[in-house]
Amino acid sequence: MTSTAQGHRSGFACFVGRPNAGKSTLTNALVGSKVAITSSKPQTTRHAIRGIVHRDDAQLVIVDTPGLHRPRTLLGQRLNDIVRETWSEVDVVGFCVPADQKVGPGDRFIAAELTKVAKRTPVIGIVTKTDLVSADQVGEQLLALQEVMEFAELVPVSAVDGFQVATLTDLLVARMPEGPQLYPGGELTDEPETTLVAELIREAALEGVRDELPHSIAVTIEEMVPREGRDDMIDVHALLYVERSSQKGIVLGHRGERLKHVGSTARRQIEVLLGTRVYLDLHVKVAKDWQRDPKQLRRLGF
Repeated sequence: MTSTAQGHRSGFACFVGRPNAGKSTLTNALVGSKVAITSSKPQTTRHAIRGIVHRDDAQLVIVDTPGLHRPRTLLGQRLNDIVRETWSEVDVVGFCVPADQKVGPGDRFIAAELTKVAKRTPVIGIVTKTDLVSADQVGEQLLALQEVMEFAELVPVSAVDGFQVATLTDLLVARMPEGPQLYPGGELTDEPETTLVAELIREAALEGVRDELPHSIAVTIEEMVPREGRDDMIDVHALLYVERSSQKGIVLGHRGERLKHVGSTARRQIEVLLGTRVYLDLHVKVAKDWQRDPKQLRRLGF
């Protein structure tokens, strides 16, 4: 079946939910490749990274938004704005609620926001992380979620063991308009590579740091160029920003050991992404209170 054949569907979907509801992991499971970064720390996704699901009969573009939350800083407001803009532009929204956590005020806050778009855009309720609980608990969570708002569909899934991931893909595709492929065959994401590289570094930096850091880390790629005289090596020069000197100490670790570990973890991931050897030059800088400063936010890409 060619991409312009009768009945081919294409369009945009996005997953929303509280921070850490499993949205990025689900995106990766559907796309079948590591596109959105995943971390056990909430608020790790800052860019609407699109993953692309290719099928003979359809092309589904997944926009991965930051978790919606009550904003406390200017960065928080910007993140929420990205979410709402995204909702207004997609064909279907998947509202993710983890199976292992009670439906709470954060979920109701999102549902209230979603009700405003539900007239135009179908919303599918998704209970994620079903591998963590019993079948009875999944059933209870589906009933609890049903109380929150009216959904076009309700579906339990596990990105970890693949439970119902294909079913969810079918439900999303069914809501797409008919149309040709939006992106050529081989692409898995339309994000520029530098954005993905920065996200991989950020993910590596977030793993294992104490809870005060997640919001305070930003990464910029200063330069990404092929090594002179070699076609099998790319030099990546990156800056990791924190808000205070004390945080710089945490990121560096004892005698810089932690930063070395972050660098080698990120480098391996970047090599997989780019399909070539990588030299990663990584430095930590303090940008005082960058989350509250519009000028600094712009410079860091928000």
